[in-house]
Amino acid sequence: MNVTESVKTRRSIRAFTDQPVDMATLKTILETAQFSPSGGNVQPWSASVLTGEPLRQLIDVVAAKLPEGPAGQSPEYDIYPKNLPEPYRSRRYGVGEALYESIGIPREDKMARMMQMAQNFRAFEAPVCMFVHTPQFMGPPQWSDIGMWLQTIMLLLREAGLDSCAQEAWSLYGAEVREAADIPEDHVFFCGMAIGYRDPAAPANGFSVPRAPVQESITYMGFAD
Repeated sequence: MNVTESVKTRRSIRAFTDQPVDMATLKTILETAQFSPSGGNVQPWSASVLTGEPLRQLIDVVAAKLPEGPAGQSPEYDIYPKNLPEPYRSRRYGVGEALYESIGIPREDKMARMMQMAQNFRAFEAPVCMFVHTPQFMGPPQWSDIGMWLQTIMLLLREAGLDSCAQEAWSLYGAEVREAADIPEDHVFFCGMAIGYRDPAAPANGFSVPRAPVQESITYMGFAD
């Protein structure tokens, strides 16, 4: 698989099979991802990779907190800016509505939507989940570096026939993740990443996720016609 194929076939997978992930393959991917770019070669990323019993225990702990709603959450940061304006708001809510439509959950079925949201905290049944963190003193440029590192990992996973779902939702239960993943107190917990093999028959993995026309965000200057 070339880079273009990896980019075009990568998507946020929300239904995984129970096929285990080979540890040697995962180690190779993470070692290769160390070549990701970072400003000043700072390499600000850190992560804990959980599978088996440690991951199951974390899932159980968070499941016990879910009935408490927002009162049981300990968010590390605001996932989205408050009062997100257009066109960003429509993009955000549009993909959510497309997901619910694909699995047959109508807008008025709030309970079913909450149950689907709760699947985030089961890592969508993926056998592996990676939890990403960085020192608190790191700033926006270093968070950008972490994003490039994560994208590199996701593309390398695709090359290996694996899939992923980057999950900022885990930050809502930062305290529980910190304990399970042994994240240092002076680090910010950023996100989880579910890793495994996609279920190709699952509707949640097949709905269309439109992208904005490139001319909305890119300007060319100085090029000949």
